[in-house]
Amino acid sequence: MNPDQLADQLYAIVTGVVDRRRAANGTTESQPLIARDDIRLDRPRNRDHGDWASNVAMRLAKPLGANPRELAEEIALEAARLDGVAAAEVAGPGFINFRLDAAAAGALAKTIVDAGETYGQNVTLAGATINLEFVSANPTGPLHIGHTRWAALGDSIARVLKASGASLASEYYINDAGSQMELFGTSVLAAAKGEPTPEGGYPGQYIADLATAVLERVPGLLSLPDDEALSVAGEQAYELQLAEIRQALKDFNVEFDVWFSERSLHKPDPQTGESLVDAAVGRLRAQGHVFDEDGAVWVRTTDFGDDKDRVIRRSNGVYTYFASDAAYYLNKTDRGFQHKIYLLGADHHGYVHRLRALAGAAGDDPDRDIEVLIGQLVSINGAKLSKRAGNIIELTDLQTWLGTDALRYSLGRSPADSPLTLDPELLRSHSNDNPVYYVQYAHARTRSVARNAETAGVTRSAFAPELLTHESESALLGALQEFPRIVALAAELREPHRIARYIEEVAGLYHKWYDTCRVIPLGDEPISDLHRTRLWLNDATGQVIRNGLALLGVSAPDRM
Repeated sequence: MNPDQLADQLYAIVTGVVDRRRAANGTTESQPLIARDDIRLDRPRNRDHGDWASNVAMRLAKPLGANPRELAEEIALEAARLDGVAAAEVAGPGFINFRLDAAAAGALAKTIVDAGETYGQNVTLAGATINLEFVSANPTGPLHIGHTRWAALGDSIARVLKASGASLASEYYINDAGSQMELFGTSVLAAAKGEPTPEGGYPGQYIADLATAVLERVPGLLSLPDDEALSVAGEQAYELQLAEIRQALKDFNVEFDVWFSERSLHKPDPQTGESLVDAAVGRLRAQGHVFDEDGAVWVRTTDFGDDKDRVIRRSNGVYTYFASDAAYYLNKTDRGFQHKIYLLGADHHGYVHRLRALAGAAGDDPDRDIEVLIGQLVSINGAKLSKRAGNIIELTDLQTWLGTDALRYSLGRSPADSPLTLDPELLRSHSNDNPVYYVQYAHARTRSVARNAETAGVTRSAFAPELLTHESESALLGALQEFPRIVALAAELREPHRIARYIEEVAGLYHKWYDTCRVIPLGDEPISDLHRTRLWLNDATGQVIRNGLALLGVSAPDRM
């Protein structure tokens, strides 16, 4: 019996108790006092108190005018008769502690093995259509340490959202329009000519490398007229730099469903001659939140909590960056995404009110349809600035130094809104103090046990869950039951670090179980159904750890 099944049966018991008490009191009210989703089961910190605990009686006591402990005893009396429940006991002011019988608890091991990669997936977000935008670095240079954190977090958030049933597209917004692109092209062309970096331009060896690559692509570049040479150099360098960004993210196990070019927002429609930015102004005006003043076009974003109204088109007819934001937001809606999530860096706090106000001006509900997550800074002790870029710590350098798994896991195991300093010596160490090593080693141990079991002739040919009675088995099974709930909670709160902390707990419980319960008989001891059933539990644990690591974009090695 898993916690969802127990909660379903508990809900049926509770609704029956409520109906009987209302009838006894002569109450004709039929409105439910509690919904199924309100039935929560928590694992007691002290395993002596049982497998699961509920405070449902204390929640219902006041609206029913009942004594919470007496109400709990009435519920517990019925719950104790459920198949798979060994005991239901009342504790304190009205908590109900449930103890499952060994067979009901142990059955989970086979459930997990049979489910395989799908164990942990749930439907809590079924029907939600979500667009998740993250990283979105300008294609004018390599990805740096800040982008590394947003890439790890964003991709892990995408994975848990999909695992919870959401229809989701992860999206990279390519800022390939505007003055920074012109300055980028000017910097590359100057390097190609052997000239110094222009004032305010992009420095670094990577610019010289791009210039060399552009000259290889276009040998006659320097013989072109200046304007044409600038256009060609900028476009070629842009393609090369964007390709490098794509590859760096792919190597970091980050794949985007959509790469959206800002340029497409400004491209005129062949039929109407109107761009998406042009159309955005008209659509916002139709919502009643656009006004004209001093020759400029404004959006009254203060109606939705912004600190000031925003100019969308200047008096000279030039659109502001806010116009691109508006067109892009509306385009996401047009593509069928009801909910938009933006993961932004620590220096983008000012965007929160702006984007929420934009959602309101577009006719959406800022509290429902848009979500802005701000990630904090990350630093790594001893990290060196990139030799190519000169003033940043590059993602590719970090991968070479620390490894993709160590980076992904360590960046994923802390909340996005907490500043983070990583210890490279710890992350490179093969010790239990290194969280990623600790978890990966636990997985490798499950695979080693399975290989050794096969050699010894222990197979999963029998499954007798009632034999899994050891204290360490009860604790391990209790943790494995939690995985679907942890995944759903990580998705709901956009907190993939909960997955990391959870599988660390599972790894610890597995190591304790490994030390006390044998899968392979000792000496001349015959192979029994207990050994075979423990192999199921071993393989179930490995599956859960593997599934958890996959949600963090981290590998699960078979050997270490």
